[in-house]
Amino acid sequence: MFKMLIDTCVWLDLAKDPRQVPILSVVEELYRLGKVSLILPCVVLDEFRRNRERIVKESVKSLSTHFRLVKEAVGKVGGDKKKMRVVLSHLDDVNHKIPIIGGEALGILDRIEKLFAASAVIETSEAVRLRAAQRALEKKAPFHHDKNAMADAILIETYGECIRNMTTSGVRFAFVTHNKNDFSLGHGNHKMPHPDFAGFFSRIKSLYFINLPEALRRVEPSLVNNFMLEQSWMQEPRGLTEILEAEDLLFNQVWYNRHWNLRIGIKEGKIKVVDKETHPRPPGGSETIQRDVLKGALKAALSVERRYGKKNLGPWDDFEWGMVNGKLSALRWVLGDEWDMLDT
Repeated sequence: MFKMLIDTCVWLDLAKDPRQVPILSVVEELYRLGKVSLILPCVVLDEFRRNRERIVKESVKSLSTHFRLVKEAVGKVGGDKKKMRVVLSHLDDVNHKIPIIGGEALGILDRIEKLFAASAVIETSEAVRLRAAQRALEKKAPFHHDKNAMADAILIETYGECIRNMTTSGVRFAFVTHNKNDFSLGHGNHKMPHPDFAGFFSRIKSLYFINLPEALRRVEPSLVNNFMLEQSWMQEPRGLTEILEAEDLLFNQVWYNRHWNLRIGIKEGKIKVVDKETHPRPPGGSETIQRDVLKGALKAALSVERRYGKKNLGPWDDFEWGMVNGKLSALRWVLGDEWDMLDT
């Protein structure tokens, strides 16, 4: 069993980059198997919740800004118009995915919160506060850069207190941070803790890491490697161009089906072809369609048949027809329409 204190910055960095999802999955799996438990000081929980909304906004904003600058640069460079249209089309696809990526960050943050909810939060003891204050007076790390580092001092002192209070055999500890500036050896190997923290770490019982995957491999190497390999595949969201192409096919499938219902209605005498329709329709009057409108619809139907092929245009059974309409509704919802928007 490893008891791990994972610094707030590590959790937030996980949420910023969707490519890190497999690492979070490994943490969840090791936690589920009882091979890892979290040391969760209240300072970590408070910092995480304080920065949560910022991370979601930044994950979208940074990509949006970068995308805008790239698109402006492409426009300024100019060149072959056909190639420009292709490039700008690809950029539109990227722009469409940006909110999805922001949503991924929110999902990762929620998963981290679930881990926190399953862990005991450690309140800051008076002894920890006093030791952290003593570090400040003596300008020991993390106060060695002449800045207010009280939260970091409380973090490391809470970790030290957990080690001292643990009497159960077979328990090992790990401290994981990305804050090399405050916690690592200043001039030399950043994988080593600052000498002012030497009393908290050893070669066996208590380990220092600046890389979460490395820490997890120390717990269960084979499981971590295999699990990360399995989880490393990520499903890419569809691009805007692909969504619009699918929406266009479904639109024409729905329209073509309705067009044939119109033809059947005319053949059966339920719909009359007239030179000019009367609006509003007289009470009890038959449904009508203008001759020129019908002519245009027949021409459009031929165009749809040539474009998609009759085999892709029905007829549908009730289940298939429901699927076609449901898909069209879903894609239009993604593109900004309300649910059940099936106008053709």
